[in-house]
Formats: sequence, structure tokens, C-alpha cells
Amino acid sequence: MEIYDDDLIQFEAQGAQPLPPGKEGSLEHQGALLWFASYGSGPPVLLLHGGMGNSGNWGYQVSALVGQGYRVLVTDTRGHGRSNRDGKPYSYELLASDVLALLDAWGLESVAIVGWSDGACTALVLAATHPERVAKVLYFGCNMDASGTKEFVYTETIGRCLSRHQKDYRTLSSTPDQFDAVFEAVGLMQRTQPNYSAADLAAIRVPVVVVHSEHDEFIKLDHAQYLAATIPGARFVLLPGVSHFAPVQRPALFSEAILRFLKE
Repeated sequence: MEIYDDDLIQFEAQGAQPLPPGKEGSLEHQGALLWFASYGSGPPVLLLHGGMGNSGNWGYQVSALVGQGYRVLVTDTRGHGRSNRDGKPYSYELLASDVLALLDAWGLESVAIVGWSDGACTALVLAATHPERVAKVLYFGCNMDASGTKEFVYTETIGRCLSRHQKDYRTLSSTPDQFDAVFEAVGLMQRTQPNYSAADLAAIRVPVVVVHSEHDEFIKLDHAQYLAATIPGARFVLLPGVSHFAPVQRPALFSEAILRFLKE
């Protein structure tokens, strides 16, 4: 049965579809112990979740991609989910270095990456700094400079997502009382980074698909269109009827977008 959870009522109550059995592990890198997992077999694709979330937010997409013959890799961002952190300030370059270390641990020369929000920025930073390690990027719901963000307006949908993240953090984290501290540290990164110029974007040589939701609460439509127009060869995709939380609002719609991206 196709899922429609535009208001995130189901997501707040239950989360996404549980991750299937897989091969889990952890890796120490730059003061953090990074949790990761692998599911299925076939061409590899790495899913990077958004800020304050965890890999479980990809539950619907993991099952869909494994069912289509892909090896799906996930990791909890440092300080999120099952990964811990030290006192280093957050930066997208640091998060990209974490991904690079995981690719080395997995023995992957390059991989297709699907990024959601902070995960999207992390993927594009890695594509810019280590293009030989990134086969292609699906970039969903993030900005590459401060002009791309909307003025924040609280909604009940945002509140439900944050509630789910808090519940998951208390369940998964080795420091269950540190959610507010991580939230503030991640928020500082989001408010001050990234700062990519048009020239920086034009230098990217990795294939990119910029996906934007019709009702994104945080990112301007014209910014997503600007990214697609400025990154050489990039393509723009608009997802109708959904917002920043599309992967859990209408999982089939988002999974179809990923599969099109992977098969191109």
C-alpha cells in the first residue's frame, strides 16, 4: 500500500519503515565512532540523512533499493543516531572526510550518493573535493550559500519531525541527554555554512541531479534552480505535493526519483 504521510503524523508516532537485517559496524575517525551498515548486493549507493536524523529515516528507500538489486550503504552522521562525537565544531568538510574514511573502509573507489538536507551538502562538498570518489550525486533539500534559505517559520509538521528525531536520539545515542547540545552545534554549522560561490559550483565535474520539493520549508526554489543551472550538466527535478520531508511523506515518490537517478 502506498504511503501518504504529508503531515508526518505516522512518522512522529512510528518512524520510517524499520531497516532490514544488514551488516553493521563502526569506524573511529577524527574523534568520532561512526556507525554504518550495508544491505543487499549489487551496485553500491550511499544514503546520507539530514541534520538531527539518523539512517533509520531511510528505511523505506533502503528496502526499495535493495529490492531493485542495489547494495545500500548508510551511516549515522557523527553525533547523530548510533554515532558519537568529540568537541570538534561541525563543518561539512569534516562530515565529508568522515564519508571518505568510510569509503576507504568499505573498499570502494567511488559510489553514487543520495543526500538529504545536510547529507546533500556533505555529498556535494565531497564531490567538489574528491571527485574521483563520487560517481554521481542526488542533491535534495539543501543550500550551498546563505542566500538559499527561507526565513524560518515553525509548522506542526516541522515539530512532528523534531519530535521523532528526539525520540530516536534518546533510544539510539550513547549520550541520550545531549540532543540539545548537538542541535545547537549542528545549527551553528547550518547558519554559517556552506559558502560556495558560483565559481566553486561551476568547477564541480561530478554528475548531479538537484531535487527540490514543491513545499520545502527551508530552501528556496530559485536557489535549487540556480544550483542546477550553475553546476555543469546538472539536472533539476521538482517533486510535487511534498516538502522537505519527502522521503517519509511519500516514500514511493522519492524512491522512484532515486531509481531514475541511479539508472541514468
